Amino acid sequence: MGTNGSTMLDFEPLRQGLPPIDPSAVSGSATCTLPARYEAVGGARQFTRSTLTGWGLSERFDDVALVVSELVTNALRHALPSDVPRESQDPPVRLHLMRWTSRLVCAVRDPSQSSPVASQAPDSAESGRGLFLVESFSDSWGWHPSPALGADSASSGAALRGKVVWALFRLSDSV
Repeated sequence: MGTNGSTMLDFEPLRQGLPPIDPSAVSGSATCTLPARYEAVGGARQFTRSTLTGWGLSERFDDVALVVSELVTNALRHALPSDVPRESQDPPVRLHLMRWTSRLVCAVRDPSQSSPVASQAPDSAESGRGLFLVESFSDSWGWHPSPALGADSASSGAALRGKVVWALFRLSDSV
């Protein structure tokens, strides 16, 4: 179902790491800033449910929520510095949901510049299958570097760059 994770999606807004702002290009866009705590995954699912319900896409919730959960968990687990107390960090993870007539994209932006790596987890492992699930439940996925994160980074002189990991879902023509 999905494609190689290194695929670059040809949507200019995703390459910029931001939801599109041209109302003629997108029929819906929503963004959620997430705290640097694992409890944020549940908040991301709730945000996804309410957004999809508002867009009349409730029937897509299960697949999209699973992918959102995996992308947010990966961002929290692998993209945040471990030497800084999570409570003191500004919310560095953002979830973007973007809807066009025939597709839905969920994108998670985080401060790490490291590329996501799909690994082969042993059968007995309790984790390590996140990107496999993203690939299995979405129509395609990929990632790209993002622009500076947060307004404060530009004023401090050291722009914090990161990445955006996205997953695309095709919607039926009747939506």
